[in-house]
Amino acid sequence: MHALIDRLAEKAFESGATDLFLSEGEVPRIRLDNVITPLDHPAVPRETMETFWRSCHADPETTTEKDISHVIPEGKRLRVNLYRSLGLLAAVLRPIKNEIPSLTELGLPENLITQWFNQNAGFILVTGPTGSGKSTTVASALQWVNHHLTKHIVTIEDPIEYLFANQHSYFSQRELHADTPSFGSALRASMRQSPDIIFVGEIRDEETAKVCLQAAETGHLVVATLHSSGVTDSLERLSNLFPAEERSGLLKLLSQHLTGILSQQLLPRSEEGLFLAIEHLQNEAGTRKWIEEANLAEISDHMNRGDNAANCSFVRYLVAASEQGFISAEVARKASPNAQDFDRFLRGIS
Repeated sequence: MHALIDRLAEKAFESGATDLFLSEGEVPRIRLDNVITPLDHPAVPRETMETFWRSCHADPETTTEKDISHVIPEGKRLRVNLYRSLGLLAAVLRPIKNEIPSLTELGLPENLITQWFNQNAGFILVTGPTGSGKSTTVASALQWVNHHLTKHIVTIEDPIEYLFANQHSYFSQRELHADTPSFGSALRASMRQSPDIIFVGEIRDEETAKVCLQAAETGHLVVATLHSSGVTDSLERLSNLFPAEERSGLLKLLSQHLTGILSQQLLPRSEEGLFLAIEHLQNEAGTRKWIEEANLAEISDHMNRGDNAANCSFVRYLVAASEQGFISAEVARKASPNAQDFDRFLRGIS
């Protein structure tokens, strides 16, 4: 019976949808251009959901939630999150893309990102809310490495979202639960696998954050994603993962080895499709001291000044995007972390 869900997924993702939402007793829904729309399809019965859960190696009686990759008959790989909602079986399916867009196609600052990924050691954070395209950004940057550099790249993901074909670089892709029990254990093991670049799918806890810093300190380039809303929020969230008694030392380590932070969000374009809005901080000179001291106000002011192309705040980026017509001023103002700053910059007041 899970063949019904496989067919639903195939049709949904052929239409360009980014997510398929399923819940027993509910009509299936898709996310298309960031809008959630019900499909012209009957409600999914409990029996179908039970069969699908079992095909994903999850017990519908005892499992509460699970991340897994799933392959539909046509060979397309999906990222699946199984969960319960008020006791009902539910799932969200997302396609794992084979084609990786370039940095230019995504609208990212190619010179800045390729400079970061060309380093031999350091710590790069890509942050944003769920569904903001963090994994796509990292995949695009790693594909640039694959095309231009000879590196051993170890990825640790939950689950794997993009599959890489070895070109100039060599990939070892590891999936949580299938290939390794945890991010922390996979990170430690990866340092014995002669890696040049280690990609950690998500920093979720203190252990993963600390091992990322240790790996950067020992001469690896570590790339990780974090669920946070901006550069200063990312620094605060990372800092709060550290125990109070160790925070000072770990912030010093972060200040020394952080390469940069790229934060992003996806917004509706003025016409159709989505626009990638970003802010970024390159860690150098004075920013090291501010990171060590957790002086977020200075870092925020630094990004807002606009006197260095390596640093840009969301507010400045959103003002420029609205002025150039990529997104409406209303959408840009709503997405801005500070509406008053947006109004001020839009009027040309620094």
